[in-house]
Amino acid sequence: MYIHKEGYKIIAFTLIGLIALISAMEYFIEDWNIYWYVIMAALIIIEIVIICFFRIPKREMAYNPHHVIASADGTIVVVEQTFESEFLKTDCIQISTFMSPTNVHVNRYPISGKVIYTNYHSGKYLIARYPKSSTLNERTTICIESPDGKKVLVRQIAGALARRIVCYAVEGEEVKQGSELGFIKFGSRVDLFIPIDSNVHAELEDKVKGGLSVLATF
Repeated sequence: MYIHKEGYKIIAFTLIGLIALISAMEYFIEDWNIYWYVIMAALIIIEIVIICFFRIPKREMAYNPHHVIASADGTIVVVEQTFESEFLKTDCIQISTFMSPTNVHVNRYPISGKVIYTNYHSGKYLIARYPKSSTLNERTTICIESPDGKKVLVRQIAGALARRIVCYAVEGEEVKQGSELGFIKFGSRVDLFIPIDSNVHAELEDKVKGGLSVLATF
């Protein structure tokens, strides 16, 4: 396991702040009691949680041109037929993964192919489990076209705690299934829109892992 590059600055700043605060407590507080020790322990726990949030476990990524793999770690909260109106403009199967603050938050490409569309939308910060978050929250939309013409649309959605979406996708570039698409900081959701004739394997409340779990097959 290692720490994702998106966490370097945040971890460094919060660690420096933690050390400075504990040092100040040591200097100014002469009469330590249980309450001060609890406060110090809580600060240390918060720093550990921040470090864990940016963890990236080592994984042997799945690769199969017939598979649609999970773009994120988390819980499946939507599996339904819907009309994708932003880019594909056709009926699709939507599979949505909710990431709690305890999940790994790196996002991965569900298929290999060419990035044919990217677009960022500013928006609200509703709880990411809510269906309206898909169209009202801050989000980034990416569409990948496989070599045989299959199109899969990925939507990164900021949640109530997430305040920054990082997207590495560049329109026109070739990408590999399982490689890093981006990162969403502190709680969020990822929607996948796949062809209507796909065979879906994901079910509501399934726990999935990005780059490993097979959500559907073409």
